[in-house]
Amino acid sequence: MAEPPGAPHRTTGSTLLHPLSGLLGIPLDQINFVACQLFALLAAFWFRIYLSPSHASSAVRHAFATLFGIYFAVFCFGWYSIHLFVLVMMNYGIMNMASIPNIHRYSFVVAMGYLTLCHISRIYIFHYGILTTDFSGPLMIITQKITTLACQLHDGIGRQAEELTAEQNRLAVKTRPSLLEYLSYLLNFMSIIAGPCSNYKDYIAFIEGRHVHMKLLEVNWKQKGYDRLPDPSPTGAVMYKLCITLVSLILFLTLTKNFPMAYIIDNEFLDKTPFLSRLGYLYVVTQAAKPKYYFAWTLGKSGYITYFYE
Repeated sequence: MAEPPGAPHRTTGSTLLHPLSGLLGIPLDQINFVACQLFALLAAFWFRIYLSPSHASSAVRHAFATLFGIYFAVFCFGWYSIHLFVLVMMNYGIMNMASIPNIHRYSFVVAMGYLTLCHISRIYIFHYGILTTDFSGPLMIITQKITTLACQLHDGIGRQAEELTAEQNRLAVKTRPSLLEYLSYLLNFMSIIAGPCSNYKDYIAFIEGRHVHMKLLEVNWKQKGYDRLPDPSPTGAVMYKLCITLVSLILFLTLTKNFPMAYIIDNEFLDKTPFLSRLGYLYVVTQAAKPKYYFAWTLGKSGYITYFYE
């Protein structure tokens, strides 16, 4: 995670936080990522309080979530974020022009094909060189959402209810989303950087203010003695997730300092270390890298819970 002293801050994203990157010795793209996730968490609290369904229309909530998501993408990835927007718009065209029996197939092929081309070009053409800012994470999240929505739209319009399971019936989408709804679902600020991948109907229920009612009906709130629908608070769940985030960060910084990934390509390590020892070290460093992903995913989930409390 740390850069050697004097290393250039190679990133296609914003350089606003470069002084902080130099102070901490952490690559700028990672600083940008964490800053956006923390800001998203604060924005989620603001969104929950000041743009609740009782204070703002669904269109305003969609627009706010979309614009902030686009800003975060540009801040983190700069002009490489265009890959996210190109993929989203290509699949919006497919969703509106493709026949319902084939909409899930075309969406899957285009989304996975574009993601695959980006991975191949990054590895084999640029050799991880100019693409120092890795935009593949958000691209994979968007690919999941695109294919999920396409399959649910196919279930809702192209199949009979009796052909579906109970879960498929619950999640089936009966009408094609508008452009604003589509952009909001794919690019909203709470999930564009590191997920999670939600279902389209659940997201729309949240935007329209129906999600709490739907969830509480599932747990039979009247049978538990409530005389009205209680308003659940996300505070406890968010604090729990933030504790996991902090532990993951500490583990990652500690383990990677003692077991650096770069050592596996060191000439002395390759030439003089026995094969089984190299294999063992490789296993250890891959395990040491895991907390980085737990940190990112859990921090993203914290912001998501804040205003989409389930």
